[in-house]
Amino acid sequence: MANPAERMRAMRARRRQSGLREVRLVVPDARAAATRERIAAQVARLSPASERDALDWIEEMAEFDEAR
Repeated sequence: MANPAERMRAMRARRRQSGLREVRLVVPDARAAATRERIAAQVARLSPASERDALDWIEEMAEFDEAR
């Protein structure tokens, strides 16, 4: 049996042949206290009126999509 690295290489090759491409995402760790504090500070600076406008727009677009 092939080792794990060879199996992964073969799997990636099969995916590429079928038109897929692997994408890796690196995101902040939401479990880390520093990340949670940074997010809380950003949320505290949000403008309720601005956020309401954005949510209203999203709702309008969702209704637009349903009408199609």
